[in-house]
Amino acid sequence: MPSPRITLDRTSPVPLYFQVAEQLERAILGGEIEAGQRLENEIAMAQELGLSRPTMRQAIQVLVDKGMLVRRRGVGTQVVRGQVRRNVELTSLFDDLSAAGQKPSTRVLSLERIDAPLDVSEELQLAAGAPVWSLRRLRMIGEQPLALMHNFLPADVVQLGDVDLDSIGLYAYLRDAGFVIRVARQSISARRVGPDETHLLAEDIDSPLLTMQRTAFDNSGRAIEFGRHAYRPELYSFDMTLVDR
Repeated sequence: MPSPRITLDRTSPVPLYFQVAEQLERAILGGEIEAGQRLENEIAMAQELGLSRPTMRQAIQVLVDKGMLVRRRGVGTQVVRGQVRRNVELTSLFDDLSAAGQKPSTRVLSLERIDAPLDVSEELQLAAGAPVWSLRRLRMIGEQPLALMHNFLPADVVQLGDVDLDSIGLYAYLRDAGFVIRVARQSISARRVGPDETHLLAEDIDSPLLTMQRTAFDNSGRAIEFGRHAYRPELYSFDMTLVDR
């Protein structure tokens, strides 16, 4: 898309790259450049403004560092959607996005009954090889992929075969089915994107991903769900409150 009108004051002590970054930021915050839209390439913008390419690149980098722009190989420089900030609470991503006024959508990538791998059976407190549902989904906000989610649930407790998980959140279904999730054990980490995830999450090879692993238990102490999820860090963060004991 064309770049917004930028006026430079070459007599000002404010560096030219910072003047450009400041005006681009105002255009983004004011909605002149919308989330998901691409900027004109750096060479063309530099020529229009009479700047060197390194100066233009420095201006763009200021907003990349602020999380407002992202550079993608083969795509160019794109405006980032407002980051989803999620409190670390016993809620689902679908619930949190809906409560925040977002419009999440889901694509079920696979749903099958499998023999539980050892790590999954240990998390769900099942015998090795016990039947479990393996559910893999892609969560979107608008047209942008946000997260890849892989959940495992005991097949003798939960029935997922006829559930429309494209339109209902997993935790919402569990609540409707009478399950009361009371407590969960959760860990947050990071890793590099995997080869099969680059296309689904629109990330470059070796890009970082934010990860979360959770095992949820019902009010009887029975493990109901084990999930491994990966999030695009420029679109997602966890918030938590720490209290001194």
